[in-house]
Amino acid sequence: MHKYSDSQLRAFLDETLPPSQMTEVEASLRDNPELHHRLAELRGQQDAGMHSIGAIWRRHRISCPDRGELGQYLLGVMDPDAEDYVRFHVERVGCRYCSANIADLERERSESAQQIETRRKKYFQTSAGYLRPKS
Repeated sequence: MHKYSDSQLRAFLDETLPPSQMTEVEASLRDNPELHHRLAELRGQQDAGMHSIGAIWRRHRISCPDRGELGQYLLGVMDPDAEDYVRFHVERVGCRYCSANIADLERERSESAQQIETRRKKYFQTSAGYLRPKS
């Protein structure tokens, strides 16, 4: 049986574990009433306002680069030390939030000019009735 730390279980509750670990914890929860009880206690502590500095740090994703920095990372125009940090944060730590942001930025970057223009026209057409003429 795998022994999980409280920080791993809190990360599970916050859905910040890498997908493979999320799956592992879920499978363990099905067959382990003691683990289920520990998880319920941790959830109760969070709901009661018992927060650690680490929990606040993770919840507000203080260590996550912002979207602009992730864009710089993708374009390869970032300071080498910052680039190393982002690579570590995404690849080694496995931050799901930043990975999702990177995937979204890559999708946006791969869109053709025609797709972008089509989307702009669609937005304009759906909002045209809401625009007021200048007085």
